[in-house]
Amino acid sequence: MSRFQGGALAAGVVAAIAAFSAGCGGKQTSAEPTAAAAADGAEAAPAPVTFVNVTETAGLRFRHENGAFGRKYLPETMGAGCAFLDYDNDGRQDIFLVNGKRFRGKEGSAKPLPALYRNMGNGAFEDVTRAAHLDVVSYGLGLALGDIDNDGDADLFVNALGPDHLFRNEGNGTFTDITAQAGVSDPSFGSSATFLDYDKDGLLDLFVCNYVTWSEADDLFCTIDPPAKSYCTPESYKGATNHLYRNLGQGRFEDVTGKAGVLNPTGKSLGVVVYDHDNDGWPDIVVGNDTQPNYLYRNRGDGTFQEIAREVGIAFSESGVARGSMGIDAADYDDSGWQSIVIGNFSNEMIALFHNEGGGLYVDDAPAAGVGPPSLLTLAFGSFFFDYDNDGRIDIFVGNGHVEPDINKVQKDVHWAEPPHLFQNVGKGRFAVASDKCGHDLQEPLAVRGAAWGDFDDDGDPDILVSNNGGSPRLLRNDGGNARAWLRVTLQGTKSARDAYGAELTLTSGGRTQRRTLRGSSSYCSQSEKAVLFGLGRATGVEKLEIVWPSGEKQTLSSLPVNTSIHVVEGQPLS
Repeated sequence: MSRFQGGALAAGVVAAIAAFSAGCGGKQTSAEPTAAAAADGAEAAPAPVTFVNVTETAGLRFRHENGAFGRKYLPETMGAGCAFLDYDNDGRQDIFLVNGKRFRGKEGSAKPLPALYRNMGNGAFEDVTRAAHLDVVSYGLGLALGDIDNDGDADLFVNALGPDHLFRNEGNGTFTDITAQAGVSDPSFGSSATFLDYDKDGLLDLFVCNYVTWSEADDLFCTIDPPAKSYCTPESYKGATNHLYRNLGQGRFEDVTGKAGVLNPTGKSLGVVVYDHDNDGWPDIVVGNDTQPNYLYRNRGDGTFQEIAREVGIAFSESGVARGSMGIDAADYDDSGWQSIVIGNFSNEMIALFHNEGGGLYVDDAPAAGVGPPSLLTLAFGSFFFDYDNDGRIDIFVGNGHVEPDINKVQKDVHWAEPPHLFQNVGKGRFAVASDKCGHDLQEPLAVRGAAWGDFDDDGDPDILVSNNGGSPRLLRNDGGNARAWLRVTLQGTKSARDAYGAELTLTSGGRTQRRTLRGSSSYCSQSEKAVLFGLGRATGVEKLEIVWPSGEKQTLSSLPVNTSIHVVEGQPLS
């Protein structure tokens, strides 16, 4: 069956959605989640939270160029990513928005550019793209941020349709394109990317996803509403391998895709997340593939990986079908000590919530957890875990938007622009729908692609940034999440890579333990703030914070205050 086919939502699914509905600050509609919330020691009555669209007042006057001009080229509908970053090290979260470009013969005089917005600290941002020397035209899709030379500045990789770009941060507000000398560009149809230190040598390596083999010359005709052309699905095109680049130092990388064991030309990869799936101390790589089996590359610790997605149960749906995987993230959402995975899938496919059972086995808990039925009709791209209400339980945000603007002509229940999902963690592995209770701005239908979280106003609760295919982004300010206590932790490696991606943090407060990982890019083509933000509920202090650095060094901090940010340097006392 074509993934554009399908019928109306079943009455049973509608009932399931209603059963799992709750709110940002209201009462639960089911007694069971409320009981679960009380049972795990967290607050049963959440504080009100509202997300407010501040895009215009913040000065984000950006419009995404997808290049569409009636030909229905596949890249046009895939959109682009976004990021929170502190590019100038002033302690405030800036914003980067990836942009596309027009296709050959339709370029026009105005050149679409990506956008770097500097956070001015007063709720407003300044466009510094040209001043930062990032005014480079490319058909960008994904991005990754990482300090590749351990000099203290965030360097930027842009994954594109065609040549990619690696920009070195010079530390003076400008970037230099070092792609050629670095050796990390390829002409493929790129998507997500992420930095990681897979061999734990203290230098950040780079994993780059590619989607399908496509060019204007090889574009195919597809239709869902004859005789009009529609966007082709990935089944129409051959796959393309991803790439792993090992950091050699001095701004140079080596392509180790083949010898590391991650070469696979059949993949159609859109999302990637790095985490330690088996708790053996080595970072593993999970890739979401569109209409192909997902990958889990287990790090053997000797510079090579073993692909084990089928064995552990995340390659396919529970019915054995490869889904349209887009955005992806990982977290220990139920405090089990094992990180689980959320994956955004195509419409008429629920999002996946692969619960890590330990011992090398995952089970898709999406239907039972309450995130499956509400996500059946929507098409999910950017997806991430975060604690939006600071109650100490990790929630889920999913940005939605279809890939076919005319989908409603053939599926009356499915739309191009769709509202996002916000799922509130109510304890015991259960979630409740919260998006319709957190303000009307969060319910705006968009064609979301990238999505990220970051505390841009430095008030202790996570705000949301989403990209909008062919349109303006949305910056959604979190109002009310900081009514509960919080602790933001930033890390600086010394033996480990300076960014400390892969560091594991365990916090104990009020007899409750939370586990978090500091990671690079995930979601869809995007990167969230490079920090770990712990929600602490009504706690007045933190008894203990344990950090296991990527190098293996362990560090323990005791008697920490709440409602503050701390910066921890590997092996050094807290100043």
